[in-house]
Amino acid sequence: MEKALNKLSDILSPIAFKLDANRYLSAVKAGFFGAMSLLIIGSIFLLFANIPIEGYPEFMEGVLGFNWDTYFMVPYNMTMEIMTPFVMVGIAKSLANYYKVDDIGAILLALVSFFILTPSIVTAEGATGIPTLNLSASGLFVGMIAAVLSTEIYRWVIQKGWIIKMPDSVPSNVARSFSALVPGLIVIILFNFVRIGFSFTPYETAHAFIFQILQTPLLALARTLPTTFIIFIFEGLLWSFGIHGSNIIGAVMNPIWLNLTAENAAALKIGAELPNIINAQFYGNFVKIGGAGATLALALCVLIFAKSQQYKTLGRLAIVPGLFNINEPLIFGLPIVLNPVMIIPFLIMPLLMAGMTYAAMAIDLVPYTNGANIPWTTPQIISGFLLSGWRGAVLQVFQIGVSAVVYYPFFRIIDQKAYKLETDGTDGIEQVEAGAVQAKQPTEA
Repeated sequence: MEKALNKLSDILSPIAFKLDANRYLSAVKAGFFGAMSLLIIGSIFLLFANIPIEGYPEFMEGVLGFNWDTYFMVPYNMTMEIMTPFVMVGIAKSLANYYKVDDIGAILLALVSFFILTPSIVTAEGATGIPTLNLSASGLFVGMIAAVLSTEIYRWVIQKGWIIKMPDSVPSNVARSFSALVPGLIVIILFNFVRIGFSFTPYETAHAFIFQILQTPLLALARTLPTTFIIFIFEGLLWSFGIHGSNIIGAVMNPIWLNLTAENAAALKIGAELPNIINAQFYGNFVKIGGAGATLALALCVLIFAKSQQYKTLGRLAIVPGLFNINEPLIFGLPIVLNPVMIIPFLIMPLLMAGMTYAAMAIDLVPYTNGANIPWTTPQIISGFLLSGWRGAVLQVFQIGVSAVVYYPFFRIIDQKAYKLETDGTDGIEQVEAGAVQAKQPTEA
């Protein structure tokens, strides 16, 4: 088993480290981390407009009037519904810092490039504007590509030395403005050519092209359970070797999952049927029960059933973080990393949780998640209630129970070994081997 793990580690570790160090994935991750606070705040307002309690809408209508939900939907619309520019800021800033060029210039050019590619609309009265649909999750892929390409062009022009250099006596803020003129002009010209080029195609706009050719197929693939299983297996394997699997997987999958979440939120907003079972909340709140590997039940097993002193102490240390979906104390303290016994349930649990949740929602036992981006540290049962009502909370209770049943026998093995080591200085294995040796020795006549 150890040889197999070592061989798998030799294969996966270089891939994982390259992905984690990739500047583009790091920039995307930084973009979502930077915008996450706004997305969570917007989702809180969406929750206030759709609290899953019977009689709540009627109560609010009696207090605030017929259009009471507009008091909450405006903050939501100004955060979640125009999320793409917020994410782009973080992407452009991260890449600019990587190349050590002016991040303000990179951010501004990224936004300008995106808006050049975004079609305008004209009303019958002659008013012009930008459709918010293209600023929402629907325009996310165009925004990410525009942020990366514009920053790459910007730094390339600067590194070539094609800038206007001012005398040292000129104030730095003025000199910075002039140094950005040539790179900015080149970026804007190139993106304008791209916009014109798409206007001669059947797609007409870059948004339509990316949505049909890239975004739609990726979203369709991410909605499927087999794809989800593959992703969870890969994430679990990375964690098993001490690599932060959630960060690596999240950098690739978060844009897709958040897009699926936004589709649910948009449907909830207009009272339509929610379209997606699998999304960011499916992954973060109904699969990762206590963190990667659904380890909240394991933390409870360690706290309640441990006989060895080391695991009793670990249980007291791990339970509070586990309630908030932080499980590094278990992953590195139990440990799960490179532990052939604990890796088995750790890899099984996400698949079991995903299958269980998908089945419960597919047969309408539990409502689909409502599209709210609640903080990932929201404790279980509370998160289930906020996302899918009381049935979501019940599902999470059931999941914790199932997880405990799966984890307990594996934990009991390592706990008994630790207990034997503490009480008589052996782990039980030595005694079995010694007995086998004695059995082979001839007895005296």
